[in-house]
Amino acid sequence: MTTAVAAPYRFFSLQVVRTRRLGPSLIRVTFTGDDLCAFDSLGNDQSLSLFLPHPGQSEPVVPLDLGDDWWQAWRELPDDIRAVMRSYTLRAMRRDAGGNVTGIDIDFALHGLEPGASAPAGPASRWAARAGAGDRVLVLGPVVADNRAIRFRPPEDTDLVVLWGDETAVPAATAILESLPAGTRTRAWLEVPHAADIQDVRTEADAEITWLVRHDGSPTAVDAVRAARLPAGERPYVWIAGESGQVKALRRYFVGERGVDRRRVTFVGYWRQGMTEEQLRTAE
Repeated sequence: MTTAVAAPYRFFSLQVVRTRRLGPSLIRVTFTGDDLCAFDSLGNDQSLSLFLPHPGQSEPVVPLDLGDDWWQAWRELPDDIRAVMRSYTLRAMRRDAGGNVTGIDIDFALHGLEPGASAPAGPASRWAARAGAGDRVLVLGPVVADNRAIRFRPPEDTDLVVLWGDETAVPAATAILESLPAGTRTRAWLEVPHAADIQDVRTEADAEITWLVRHDGSPTAVDAVRAARLPAGERPYVWIAGESGQVKALRRYFVGERGVDRRRVTFVGYWRQGMTEEQLRTAE
């Protein structure tokens, strides 16, 4: 399996160009910035740290003037001043003729704002829902294309790619599907809250994609995967991302019941039911 380099990261000051609603539960925000020319990534599930302003602030407050000491100083700021930090995956990049990045897309799951939501919206969902052209954010992202915040790394001998992701992982999963070489045998399950959240995915892979609609009574993630007949593959690679409880259950299933080598299973908990990102970081 390919080994990622220990890549440096830096802050990028970005502003919103436009937003586009993808469904009741998803919105795409396009950003640009003068220093994006230094941004680089080869990963389709590239993780980023996004810093957002509070209502009434013109830009997020992060003590960048302190250099490498910014983190502790940021943590010590008052809660209503300190920029909101959330982890997201890169959905897409655009480059100019010289290969420099000129814009990026990030898709936001609007937890708490979709129809029938049972929990209040978080600060990132509220920010994304009201974002407009010119709004400013900070992104902590990579300046080296191959970096440790890229998780999707199938071994070279992979003969079957298996994907599962909920709405928080749909941006990464669909980017992965779009990037797969022609003919790559792939089985994917993508779970969203509403049927209107289902997206068209263009891929050259030999892919079977199943959308699970949570509010329409679709089976649970493990039940749906257990009931499926996977294409024959001697060297599968499995990528699972989304809510931590579901991710752990699926990993146990693939390793324990399907017999997939645990070294060929990538699993990432993007969030945990009933916990904020601050609580999740503290728990870890």
